[in-house]
Amino acid sequence: MKRRKFIALVGGAAATWPVAVLAQQPERVRRIGVLMSQVANDADSLAQIGAFTQALQRLGWTDGRNVRIDTRWGGGDTEVIRKYAAELIALAPDVILAPGNATVAPLLQATRTVPIVFPILVDPVGAGFVDSLARPGGNATGFILFEYGIAAKWLELLKQIAPGLTRVGVLRDAALAAGTGQFGAIQSVAPSLGVELTPVNVRDAAEIERAVAAFARSSNGGLIVTGSALAVVHRELIIALAARHKLPAVYFGRQSAAGGGLISYGPDTLDQFRRAAGYVDKILKGEKPADLPVQAPTKYELIINLKTAKALGLKVPPSLLASANETIE
Repeated sequence: MKRRKFIALVGGAAATWPVAVLAQQPERVRRIGVLMSQVANDADSLAQIGAFTQALQRLGWTDGRNVRIDTRWGGGDTEVIRKYAAELIALAPDVILAPGNATVAPLLQATRTVPIVFPILVDPVGAGFVDSLARPGGNATGFILFEYGIAAKWLELLKQIAPGLTRVGVLRDAALAAGTGQFGAIQSVAPSLGVELTPVNVRDAAEIERAVAAFARSSNGGLIVTGSALAVVHRELIIALAARHKLPAVYFGRQSAAGGGLISYGPDTLDQFRRAAGYVDKILKGEKPADLPVQAPTKYELIINLKTAKALGLKVPPSLLASANETIE
């Protein structure tokens, strides 16, 4: 009898072992790659990554618990970005977050299987990254930074705040389709506003400095800084050159106005990164990038730096002040 009880006890315990062992198994850790084109200490890029990880946490994904986030910073160097793209793909991530054309392009050259989510990107269809906004069709999807039409708005804002302008230098990355597209949108409204345009490439700091100095030799000039990774990398230089040469300038991102630029108009990029976390969550739960539509921004910001306006001797029109989301003094 004792022997039978012993066998039953052992058998019952053995039956529970798989359940107990299963309960003790650690939660599966998923892997997210992040490829940034900026330098690692860029405050605005760090804020964007912070917004992304906080949104992931609200969706149940915590770095170090059930997800591991591997981040690489390209520092505006094309070769470094390409190297890190290959490095991240070799880690076999479940999904990669990659803001901007400069990071998405090398990733798509390296993989057509690893899912890629872009929180900000200009014209993914024109760049060949997706088949269409409604049906991306491949392994990449996300959120556009803006439509080209916003570039015309930049010129209109510049003329509002500095109505005497007759010449505008347009800083753009000519190597990107987005650089050409934004310049074309500005070009479409320039004649009606009585403005002559001069393209300025942003390949490197020396070229920017030479071109802006040459442009500033004539009067009644201003600048438009279009959206690109290189414009972000050289942001401080561009703001300093605009101040040095007394050139009113409009920028695509809030960080430029906050850093001393005159005026900026563009989407709330922190909101874009939060929304991108939602797409990453969907992909980690089994959805395919091909089936997730590319979405447009839902929040835009107009920022005016009144201190810079005063230094340039400009009086901001009341109508423009009334429409600003933020003024910096």
